[in-house]
Amino acid sequence: MSIRRLRTLIAVDEHKTFSAAADAVFVTHAAVSQQMRSLEEEWGLALFDRSRRTPELTPAGRALVARAREIVRAYDGIVPSVLGDEGFQGEISLGAVPITLTGLTPLSVRLLKQSFPDLHVRIVPGMTTGLIAEVERGALDCAVLSRQGPLPPEIDHADIAREPMELLAPEDTIGDDVRTLLTQHPFIRFSRDAVVGGLIDGWLRDSGIAVNVTMELQGLEAISSMVLAGLGVSIVPSRCVRGANPLPLRRLPLPEGAPIRQLTLAHRRDNPRIRVIQEIHTALLGAVGIGAFTPAPAGAPA
Repeated sequence: MSIRRLRTLIAVDEHKTFSAAADAVFVTHAAVSQQMRSLEEEWGLALFDRSRRTPELTPAGRALVARAREIVRAYDGIVPSVLGDEGFQGEISLGAVPITLTGLTPLSVRLLKQSFPDLHVRIVPGMTTGLIAEVERGALDCAVLSRQGPLPPEIDHADIAREPMELLAPEDTIGDDVRTLLTQHPFIRFSRDAVVGGLIDGWLRDSGIAVNVTMELQGLEAISSMVLAGLGVSIVPSRCVRGANPLPLRRLPLPEGAPIRQLTLAHRRDNPRIRVIQEIHTALLGAVGIGAFTPAPAGAPA
């Protein structure tokens, strides 16, 4: 067994085909196939069901992938633990829900890089459910996501901020009653694929507010632009870090009892780069304290 073969096995799991895995680990398709057969011979187990057109991992293969991730993470942490830099060099992967990508995430990464310039942060956008799965299987070191309910037992988290919901409306709308505005204007729904969308739909239903849904969008920028165009009103989280140049819209708080989105930083408990993850959390809290994202000064280091 070798770390190289374990990395290839993990790549096959992540990319689903031998060809895609070969591209990811910079070897040929034939080399991937040979490495997988070598592992099967060494372990005396069938890792793949080859009766299908595209080989799929067997239950034993999936279980071994999980253990392989643990071994590779431990191996990658050997040198940093000996040298004492605790991983503040090289790359760390950070997932982030889309609504944080124009405020919280860029500002916090900029703060982090000011303290650790040799650390490269790879940003991976995604929805909460998908990000949890990626963190759980070790494909991401950590992720900024919406926490609703318990996380898987092997995942730990550190909360970042609470974001209450607000009504977005064009500037020329008349009145401050949220319920009236929601019933009198077309409603632009936040995607139900997102945790936030489910929270909003649940509140509307529990509050007995019937809205006329005319479109369903995922990104806050897209929703805001539609509202700016006068195409309706919407409910979105009040961002803990405002983006640069916010659009001129009315933002009205929802009544007491309305849902609040909890942003958290999730990571596996056994991640060997826990010190880096703690510093990422510190940077996220620092960004929340600043509250607004502004462009970096000209000539500032990347």
